[in-house]
Amino acid sequence: MGVIIEIPSALKEYVNNQDEVEVDGSSVVEALDSLCTQFPELKPNLFEEDGIVRKFINIYINDDDIRYADGIKSMLKEGDSIQIVPSVAGGFQ
Repeated sequence: MGVIIEIPSALKEYVNNQDEVEVDGSSVVEALDSLCTQFPELKPNLFEEDGIVRKFINIYINDDDIRYADGIKSMLKEGDSIQIVPSVAGGFQ
């Protein structure tokens, strides 16, 4: 099943500078696995060593935060769009 994963600027260097990558997967985890299979250098930027999504990476399906659905196990349908959104942190000193 084809879904589009939107790649943020900070991670484009790991996917040949593409804005979007089409992958197969019926769930978010399958889609991200497919993405990381195509672009292995991306994996350590998305996942901790134990396979958990890094805490400063937010993932959305069609603009809906997966934390309010079934998380990484959230199901996808043909034509869905996944957005990977790195959190921005920091401030003034």
